[in-house]
Formats: sequence, C-alpha cells, structure tokens
Amino acid sequence: MAQTPSPYDLSPPTDEQLQQLAGQLSEDEKRILLSQGTEAPFCGGLLDNHQEGSYVCKLCALPLFSSACKFESGSGWPSFYAPYHPDHILELVDMGHGMRRVEIRCRRCDGHMGHVFPDGPAPTGLRYCLNSASLNFCADGEPKPDPLRRGERDFL
Repeated sequence: MAQTPSPYDLSPPTDEQLQQLAGQLSEDEKRILLSQGTEAPFCGGLLDNHQEGSYVCKLCALPLFSSACKFESGSGWPSFYAPYHPDHILELVDMGHGMRRVEIRCRRCDGHMGHVFPDGPAPTGLRYCLNSASLNFCADGEPKPDPLRRGERDFL
C-alpha cells in the first residue's frame, strides 16, 4: 500500500524562526539537537513513558514517532520500529566515533534525533534509537504544539 503524502508543511523554518526556537532550548538540548550530541543512556525523561500519543521534534514540533511503534529495547534510549511518517525524518550516514551509523534528523528543522539500527523487532526490523532531549511528547487528546504557527494543531 502506498504511503499518502504528509499533511504537514515540511518546508524549513526561516533562520529567524530557527534562532527564536533554539533560544527556548536548554544548553543540553542545544548540544544534542543542534550539535549532534547524545544524552547518557537510561536518563532521558521519555524512556519510560508508556502513554498513548506522539513524539514531536522539540525544536519545530513536527510529529516524528508514535507511541504505537515504541518498544523496550534495553538500550537506554526511547526506541521505535517505525517513524510517524517516512517523509518526516531524514537519514544521513554518520562516520563519527570510528563506526558507520545512520543518523536520524527532523526533516523540517534538521534537528538531530538519534540513530537507526537494523536490530529492531518486526515488522520493520529497525530500531530508531532517540534522545529524549530531542523530543516532546504529546498525549492523545491534548493540545498539540504549533511553534511555527502553520495551523497544524489538529493534524495528530
């Protein structure tokens, strides 16, 4: 079955918008999101979250992952076997730390989320290993963030 196009505006924020959004982040969130950092394992606030809802980019609020695809990987980071929508993430080869990995970024704002590995569960066999500091959680039924004022509050 073919994937339908995303209803979200995936055009990047302006430099001014990006600077304003980044100004609302903590220093640790900036290090992770904007400088491809990694939080320590087993310390992220979303690791043990079991509520139903969506995980959105902390910088631009684009939905990236759903609780329906979250699983316990034992890695120490929130893990998912599929993205919210394939068009919402960008995959880049990361040759840092003496290994070849696939980095995951938000397609809209280019924020660093984590990495994807080929050791996940069915149906995809993938494990998207993400930093809690890169994400906000939006519980089902709660108001959705729309920091770019694009009228996307009701899409989730």
